[in-house]
Amino acid sequence: MTTVNSSWRRDKEGLGIWEHRGKVAITGWGMSPVDRRWDGVSMEKTLGAYAIVAINRALEDAGIGADDVDGLFQCPNNMAGTAGGGPAASWGPTRPYFDPPYDSEDGLTVVTNKWILNNMSLPNIQYSPDSMPDIGEGLGMAAQAVGDGKCKIAVYIYTANNLEGRYRQGGENLDDAVGGNRQWHAPWGNHGGLMYSTNVPVQQYCAKYGTTWEELLGPFVVNQHRNGLMTSWGFYSLHGPSGLTMEDYVNCRSIIYPLRLWDCDRPVNGVGAFVITTADRAKDMKHRPVFIMNHNQGSGGSSRSSQEVLEDTEIAKAKVARMVYEGSGLHPRDIDIFNPYDGYSTFMPTSLEAFEWHGVKRGDAADFFKGDISVEGPHPFCSGGGNLGCGRTRTAMYIDSIEQLRGTAGKRQVKVKAETAICAYAPGNSAAYLALSNTSSY
Repeated sequence: MTTVNSSWRRDKEGLGIWEHRGKVAITGWGMSPVDRRWDGVSMEKTLGAYAIVAINRALEDAGIGADDVDGLFQCPNNMAGTAGGGPAASWGPTRPYFDPPYDSEDGLTVVTNKWILNNMSLPNIQYSPDSMPDIGEGLGMAAQAVGDGKCKIAVYIYTANNLEGRYRQGGENLDDAVGGNRQWHAPWGNHGGLMYSTNVPVQQYCAKYGTTWEELLGPFVVNQHRNGLMTSWGFYSLHGPSGLTMEDYVNCRSIIYPLRLWDCDRPVNGVGAFVITTADRAKDMKHRPVFIMNHNQGSGGSSRSSQEVLEDTEIAKAKVARMVYEGSGLHPRDIDIFNPYDGYSTFMPTSLEAFEWHGVKRGDAADFFKGDISVEGPHPFCSGGGNLGCGRTRTAMYIDSIEQLRGTAGKRQVKVKAETAICAYAPGNSAAYLALSNTSSY
């Protein structure tokens, strides 16, 4: 194992074109089955077992064997809520462990590099960092490592766990009330603040630009579910319901008014894996390579108080967009596929406008969403269905971008040109983006 620092991050403006632009490629992806929750019984459905499934599927997709891999990148993130512990975040010690290798948390609800190497034959691993960030930053870290020559063929794994019990049931969310200053901007039941804090900017957006919450977000959410049903591995494609209508959206229950149930992605249990290698090595693999043109991490800025407002959001996201475009050498007019992060629907209007995708400017999002954003139409926004349409795997944005650029998206394949893409795991105004192309010199 190798401990790494954060010098690899591209988290500020002024860095110029990424030095490995077009020299690193994604050549394979794999998804495990996606369930609502681990049942706590089936060993073949633990995160460890699912991680092995996802890795093997990614290797098969790339057309290589386990012997070819010399880099392993695994984020041991506990999606259900690591902060403060709690029964929904971990299996033990309140619940019994199982026989080896499932005799600790590792392999059940979290998966480390060590566990994978002990339970799967990857004999030639040379670079395997101890500290790994979430998927958006992690894929960027893996791309940088391959570009820097730390490894030649890397596998990145991202695990999403979900146990019985209230999601994020840890820390202050186990208490009846939040104490101290937090009581004013993080009420009980609010994890991380994003569910609540993004409500205010969207309400301000509606007032400023003359629309309503339902008019702004409803068409987008409905389309996400439609796209998700065309994603074979997605939660709703596998488990239902069969579709979402505008009536369903308008009439569903409130979570934090006016945020609705269908404005939120559904926590699920599953694992995704990706193969990243050099452009030269990618030429010999099974599928057409998807070249990485840039990766970015960090933040576009912070709010000026405990509550983010619309102006904060717009300024921060504009900065993030400039970072992505600067490092990739691409411009808004160049981007064919746009898959920003949709953990909540509230992220989307300002993300769309900041990147000026298909010429959208501030205040235009509602009219844009009312138009044809389907995969068959001229503006196939979030063509993979994202987290809202596929479940909170945080992989759909990347997988769809890869498939669209390969031309292998099946029923979701867009009808317009698909040569470049931007995709992200980036809540709010954060930057964890990849810029991609199916041509190394685009």
